[in-house]
Amino acid sequence: MSKPWGLPNGDLEQSLPAIASSLSYSQGFSPHHYFSPERRRVISDVRRTFCLFVTFDLLFISLLWIIELNTSKGIQYNLKEEIIDYNFKSSFFDIFLLAVFRFLLLLLGYAVLRLRHWWIIAVSTLVSSAFLIVKVILSDLLAKGAFGYLLPIVSFVLAWLETWFLDFKVLPQEAEEEQWYLAAQAAVARGPLLYSGALSDGQFYSPPESAAARTEREYVRQGKMAMEAMDQILAQEENWTFEKCSDFGDTVHSLEMPFYGKVFILKAVLQCPAEIIYQEMILQPEKMVLWNKTLLACQILQRVDDNTTISYDVAAGAAGGVVSPRDFVNVRRIERRRDRYISAGMATVHGSRPPTSKYVRAENGPGGFVALKCPTNSNLCTLIWVLNADLKGRLPRYLINQSLGATMTEFMFHLRKRVMEVSVRS
Repeated sequence: MSKPWGLPNGDLEQSLPAIASSLSYSQGFSPHHYFSPERRRVISDVRRTFCLFVTFDLLFISLLWIIELNTSKGIQYNLKEEIIDYNFKSSFFDIFLLAVFRFLLLLLGYAVLRLRHWWIIAVSTLVSSAFLIVKVILSDLLAKGAFGYLLPIVSFVLAWLETWFLDFKVLPQEAEEEQWYLAAQAAVARGPLLYSGALSDGQFYSPPESAAARTEREYVRQGKMAMEAMDQILAQEENWTFEKCSDFGDTVHSLEMPFYGKVFILKAVLQCPAEIIYQEMILQPEKMVLWNKTLLACQILQRVDDNTTISYDVAAGAAGGVVSPRDFVNVRRIERRRDRYISAGMATVHGSRPPTSKYVRAENGPGGFVALKCPTNSNLCTLIWVLNADLKGRLPRYLINQSLGATMTEFMFHLRKRVMEVSVRS
């Protein structure tokens, strides 16, 4: 399929303005929420995965060695021959000990001591590589058939995979999270800015605040936090990773966000004014169930103020029924700016909608919708959808990513159909 309605290239390009340059920097990102001390884990997810891979290294080499021992002469005889009557040229026992050496050294350095330097993995890989090269050159293992090739090669490859994983995944990601945390600590240490205007007598005293007022103030704070996170995500457009492009020219990107994982961003050009998107999606989200088949229910639980609402949403099942319907409770904040309309939200709690056994209660991280006005054509707009959902339920990550990507594509199909209906009526 081709792009709908034959959009002119000039209008298409001009309807995608640079987001970062038009952001309001008066709203700073609040990283102390995401990187507060209580949310920092003792050991990061990526480091824990590295430790699991090191354990897999030892177990896999052990399994291969046991298989090699279990020949016609029996395990006991071969153990005696390879350990008690050890011979450097013919024994596999030292390759097993090499795996034990890597396991103990790496877990001591990166799990127990939690070091953030590459020198331990460098020593481990250097010793392993040098030993295996000497072993292959001087030994008679190659005369033993397949295992003479398999064990040294597997041990060599696993040692270098551990080096790659630590140097390119663990250390860079933890360094980035540490920078975020230090920035958050600095922001907290600075404290709130002083009020710049003159203070009246009434500002020195506030009456006791009710529980409902405190709850509403917290909802407003969460909404502003979600909006700030949205601005931060949009400002990092150059760091988005391209995932795929649909038949309509819609592009799906992703961005790794500390503590929230993979965030999906859909960017699409629609042949309609941005005001239509604002009316159909942002201003009246409860009416989306009439045309959006990926949404089973949407209810506004509370209107906190002119810009903040609490909503309850039920998303339809996905991935052919493998992912069952999920329900969400979100706080939403709406802002109307000079060149765009924004709806930002994130998960919250509300007394009228506790979790039930009917649906799995999922959680949305910071995300939402942005309708960008086209500066040269009022009948064009750019829609950006930031989707950051934790579907819960112990689903594999690849299945979650596949489900979210399919949901975004299906949603755009229904949205285009709705836009055509509204355009025909108007």
